[in-house]
Order: sequence, then structure tokens, then C-alpha cells
Amino acid sequence: MSERVTDTAAVEFRAVTKVFESGKTRHTAVSEIDLRIEHGEIFGVIGYSGAGKSTLVRLINALEKPTSGTVLISGTPITGVPESRVRQLRRDIGMIFQQFNLFRSRTAAGNIEYPLKVAGWPRAKRKARVAELLEFVGLSDKARSYPDQLSGGQKQRVGIARALATSPSLLLADEATSALDPETTGEVLRLLRKVNRELGVTIIVITHEMDVIRAVADRVAVLAEGRIVELASTFDVFADPQATPTRSFVDTVLHIKPSAEELARLGERHAGQLVTVDIDDEHGVGDALAVAARSGVRFEIVYGGVSSLQDKTFGSITLALDGDPDAVREAVAVLTADTLGARSERRTA
Repeated sequence: MSERVTDTAAVEFRAVTKVFESGKTRHTAVSEIDLRIEHGEIFGVIGYSGAGKSTLVRLINALEKPTSGTVLISGTPITGVPESRVRQLRRDIGMIFQQFNLFRSRTAAGNIEYPLKVAGWPRAKRKARVAELLEFVGLSDKARSYPDQLSGGQKQRVGIARALATSPSLLLADEATSALDPETTGEVLRLLRKVNRELGVTIIVITHEMDVIRAVADRVAVLAEGRIVELASTFDVFADPQATPTRSFVDTVLHIKPSAEELARLGERHAGQLVTVDIDDEHGVGDALAVAARSGVRFEIVYGGVSSLQDKTFGSITLALDGDPDAVREAVAVLTADTLGARSERRTA
């Protein structure tokens, strides 16, 4: 086993591939994954069903072993080491699940206390830790309630408290909000941000919901067919998605850029030329439109929206420009030069 290195990541994948074999069938779940997740960040992993998300999280806690490559936790390999070492490393990893996975026969307090019993904590210390965690997640009054007496959000709060019981430095949240309604999802995500902010826990959020990524993640990896197709800050992924799967995910949340079909319909309803431009805090359209107006170009916003994320503003608007053809061409040139990018749909007047 190699020694710890300096400047370690919370989790690191080095050329990790996982192949499942069943008879003559081979399925590559993840392929050549290189990834660093830094200490103290909330890192999102998103992908459609079958993209490799579940395999990725199971590789982190060594429930699956890679076919090739190495997974490291805080600089220490969790692959290719004795099982006793794996168990030791797992103690620093908490896990929360989509279906909560609570013991129905134990109270909320009993569920939180269970991993402390397994770890051999003395009774008085266990009770104090459980009380502390129940207060932290806002459930002090539910200590003696059983899971069947709790709402979905309360169950997940118990799950989070249980995952934090032994003070892990890493928390894995595998589709942790998929079974919850939007309001309860927001409450749970705010709690995860509190865990990260106040306790300094690194959190990896596995999800297929872009709203979850937008709400909590600092950075995000987009998985497709077992590969990372995009890796960037959450702002950059939303403001300027590069990969096709990423754009599909972003479109499910923002709905700020018209599809080809929508552009065609807009072209039927509006005269002149349509142009879609991306904007952010440094790139706007005000000056360009003022110049265009002085040249007699008429314009109308026909689609789009503006959002904020990580204290930055971004968005996209689609404009219909009408007037003298030369003036319209000049306006489009200025707009596409001054903004983040544009795509235009020309129609014959």
C-alpha cells in the first residue's frame, strides 16, 4: 500500500474502470474515470439512468472494486488493500439513501444511536451524541418517534443524523431527495448545506435532478455512458453547458433557450430576424440595442430568462430584430460580438 501524499483530495479516482461480467455478457459501468473531489466542497454527480452514478458511489465506499485503476480517500487507497483497512476507511464515510433505510423497530434516537453501538461507544457518550445530532437536524421533539410516525422529510433528517453519528469527514448522498416533494427537498438540501458549512463535511451528491445540483453543488460532473462528459463549477455548467447531455439537463431547469421547433414557431409570429444571445454580469445587450434603435432597428424580446447562481447572473434572451436589412445585420454582428455567444434563425420577410 502506498503512503499518503501531500495535498490530497477528499476522493480521487485514477483511471478507474469497472466492468461487470455475467456469462458472455460484459457491461462497462464506468470507464477511465479521472476525478478529484476536494475537501470541504459539495460535489454533484448527475446523469440519466444507466450513466454509472450508482457504480461510482459504490466504488467510493468500496462496495464495488474497480476492474482497473485506483480510488483514494484522503490520499489513501481504498482499493487493493486488506478488508480490515477498507472497514477502517469506511468509518470516515457517512451514507444517506433515497428510501431512508431506517430500522422500523427503532425510534429516531435508536436509529441514530445504532452506528455508535457498532463502533463501541459507551452508553453515556452515545446518548449525548444522539441528543446533539437530534438538535442539529431539528428533531429533538421526535427522539421517541418511530419511522412510521415521521414524515418523509423527518425520516431523511434522521438518516442524515445517523450518517453523521461517528463524525465522518465525507458524506455520500445517493438520490437522497428523490422520494421527497419539492418543499421537503428544499429543507433537506438546506440541511446538507448546513452540514457542509458548519461541520466542514465534504458531501458528494448523486442525483438525476438538475434542481438539486443548482441548489447545493459547488462543482458538478456530468456522467453519460460511464464517462465524465463535463466537469466544471455549477455556475459554468448552467451558464455555458458544453456537452449534449449537460445541455439537456440544464434545459429541464431553465427553459431559457428555444428549441429548433420553438424557433420556427417564433419565426412565424415575428417579422425580421431572430437571434438568441447569452448574457452574464460582464456581457449584456443594452448598449448594442441602443445603437440598433438609433439606426431604426425595432426589437422585441420573444423568449428567454435571467437567473442567478453562486452570486453571479446569467441567462439567455431571444430577440426579434426588424428594420433596414443592413442595420439589422450590423445589430446582429454587434450582439454576437459583445455577448457570450449567439445562434440566429433568419427568416424571409
